[in-house]
Amino acid sequence: MRRGLLVAALLNAAACAQTFDTTTLGVPVTMASAVGEPAQGTAFRSNVTTLHGLFGLVTFSQANLQKALARQLIDGDEIAELRIRTRSRWSDVLLTVLTAGLIVPRTVTYQGVVVDRPPTPNP
Repeated sequence: MRRGLLVAALLNAAACAQTFDTTTLGVPVTMASAVGEPAQGTAFRSNVTTLHGLFGLVTFSQANLQKALARQLIDGDEIAELRIRTRSRWSDVLLTVLTAGLIVPRTVTYQGVVVDRPPTPNP
């Protein structure tokens, strides 16, 4: 019985793991600004839902950083102060409980500042 619980705990610890790669965005991304110098630009916040199954062991859909930030990068030159937060909202937990762990949704929140391109001078 104890071995079974240990194996279940180890599998659950690795469940719902996700990696975020900012090198695919094509623009510079920073996680923080210089001390005392907040980033100047347009703040954004975007929520994406991921779906996992079997207590998180199987991934049905992952959050795609490039797709989530594509709308914000139309006029921007870089992203500053990017924060990525993965959590379970109450509705995510409710669905997990109602499906007995067969479907496990998670909410990923992207938050940051799009630093605008400086205007080009006309000759």
